[in-house]
Amino acid sequence: MSWQKTAWLVGAVAIAAALPFFVYPVFLMQAMALAIFACGFNLLLGYAGILSFGHAALFGSAAYVCGYAAKAWHLPTELAILCGTAASGILGLVYGILASRQRGIYLAMITFALSQMIYFICVQAPFTGGEDGLQGIPRGTFLGIVNLSQSLNLYYFDLGVFVLALLLFWRIIESPFGQVLRAMKGNELRTVSLGYDVDVLKLVCFAMSGAFSGLGGSLQAFALGFASLDNVQWHVNGDVILMTLLGGLGTFFGPVVGAVLVLSIQNYLASLGGIVTIVEGVVFATIVMTFRRGLVGELQPRLGRLLRAWTRRGAVEQASVDIVPGAKQPTDVAGSRSVA
Repeated sequence: MSWQKTAWLVGAVAIAAALPFFVYPVFLMQAMALAIFACGFNLLLGYAGILSFGHAALFGSAAYVCGYAAKAWHLPTELAILCGTAASGILGLVYGILASRQRGIYLAMITFALSQMIYFICVQAPFTGGEDGLQGIPRGTFLGIVNLSQSLNLYYFDLGVFVLALLLFWRIIESPFGQVLRAMKGNELRTVSLGYDVDVLKLVCFAMSGAFSGLGGSLQAFALGFASLDNVQWHVNGDVILMTLLGGLGTFFGPVVGAVLVLSIQNYLASLGGIVTIVEGVVFATIVMTFRRGLVGELQPRLGRLLRAWTRRGAVEQASVDIVPGAKQPTDVAGSRSVA
């Protein structure tokens, strides 16, 4: 990881550690869950170039599986989260098997159809609670020691999972596998000519994207204490696309910024009623027209140039201070040689 990204990550973690004393912790936990969800979608669209309209099912099904595992099976919090993550990873693999051989809008429509199938299963299945949802999900304890029923304890648990998820996401996109995904997005035929099986790459990418989405859904289930049909409805697909595009498609921190922005609009402007969707549309249109690559996609290169310029200036000033007064400069030595 470059020192710029490391500095950004350390600074963000430090701010996040102090935030629950100023902002409602449940809101922050929901923001982290949606950010991980958006990272999973960004891996698929931003790095592999695959548009999916079915990620709501990956997110919501994990919330149901995780909540049911904690409530009915009495599994520890950690194992319940792993169950939800694994279930969505497997469902993502199924997505890949059924849809990866298609291209463009056909692939997107297949994923949307699969998402609607999962929605109707959640409506009819007895363990989901139907329209009432799966309520009363216990938060449990961490390692049998830390009581997660307290919001502050659960927040720091979620923060640790969130940081680990971001580190894993960075490792994936900076690995050779991530480079091949970028190549496949740029020119799929050329990637095939280099000897890579793009169908296998898509399957793995779908599974990873599903696992990240499932992790986000599992964390939200514990944060809110319930899983409902709202998590698997079609509009969640639009929300995650909006988060990714607003923050910056194919960027590291873009999904995080987009998730916080969209969730803030939905929560703090909820009193406006149906006009919230109009506000979201206005914000989206403004950012798209002003920042073509999203907020992070446009601002990160500019901030990087400013930091590099500041670093070079500091190095030059330090070098000028370290020069011993009265010592001959390199130009003087060259001049003496020329005279000789």
